[in-house]
Amino acid sequence: MKIVVIEDEPIIRKELKILLEHALYEVILIETFDHVADEILSIPADLILLDLNLPDISGFDICTQIREKSEIPIIFLTSRTSSMDELTGMLKGGDDYITKPYQAPLLLARIAAVLKRTNPSVSNEPSILKVKGIELSLARGCISSQDKKAELTKNELKILNYLFLHAGEIVPRLDLVEYLWDNQVFIDDNTLSVNIARIREKLKSIGIEDFIETKRGMGYRI
Repeated sequence: MKIVVIEDEPIIRKELKILLEHALYEVILIETFDHVADEILSIPADLILLDLNLPDISGFDICTQIREKSEIPIIFLTSRTSSMDELTGMLKGGDDYITKPYQAPLLLARIAAVLKRTNPSVSNEPSILKVKGIELSLARGCISSQDKKAELTKNELKILNYLFLHAGEIVPRLDLVEYLWDNQVFIDDNTLSVNIARIREKLKSIGIEDFIETKRGMGYRI
């Protein structure tokens, strides 16, 4: 599923991109706001996250322009908390209205609800990622190969999820640390090494070896 993010704050854009990609959505960021509606209508997207306070144009106006030609779901994501703004957003054709600062689980749940309501093809099947014949089930929290599987802890699942999403790429250790522990100021780097070692042992127990490659001084790759 493809989500377009229209947000003028670079930090929030980056946070949303990371959050949505970890939830297995494809993300398109809009960083310039001239002719935004036309740009969006040229993209085969499934949902739009739309801020209200944008340079030289209101999110309400963008929504109106999109609604003239498309019924693509639109969720307003804004710091404006007025009930009148929320009502205006709904009257303009928005499908939901979420205020900042948002809670990540709630935002993801609201996105899923809108997609399910507006797109009958959205499946309720557990999300499964596949790389080199190996399956990672996000819903069941396990990794499997052929008829063997291993249960994963929360952090092991998150590490593998991130690596699967970046299969073929070298993932820096710092990226994994920031993802796992939410950018905390101090984390013992050895903690990541311990988790990787445990994952390798679980992979070995189901007959998978050399799946996670260590690139010294750089990170990991699958």
